[in-house]
Amino acid sequence: MAKILVVDDDPEISSLVQYTLESLGHTIKVCDNGREVIDAIKEFSPQLLVMDVMLPGIDGYSLTAKISESPDTASIPIIVLSALEPSRSMFGKFTQVNAFLTKPFNTDDLIEAVKRALGGQ
Repeated sequence: MAKILVVDDDPEISSLVQYTLESLGHTIKVCDNGREVIDAIKEFSPQLLVMDVMLPGIDGYSLTAKISESPDTASIPIIVLSALEPSRSMFGKFTQVNAFLTKPFNTDDLIEAVKRALGGQ
């Protein structure tokens, strides 16, 4: 099973994602703002990021850009969660972004996106 970093400032969404993915056997760490993400990646070494776009500190787009530029983190797949459907096109240029789920999302869609991002794990 995988280590997954969940980044969302909405506790309900974080809890839903955490519960859904832990029920599949994954280990979850939650960050509630963008500033903590880079340190959390270094400490936790996640195999997948599930990240909101609108975050306090550093937004999800800027984080994705930063993560994709670093050789240490460029291979970590990312699933983007957003209530802002128009922001989907902004993430198209990042090969790391495996899925874009619009809030409110279906947990079955999240599970499928996670399985695909992890290569069927």
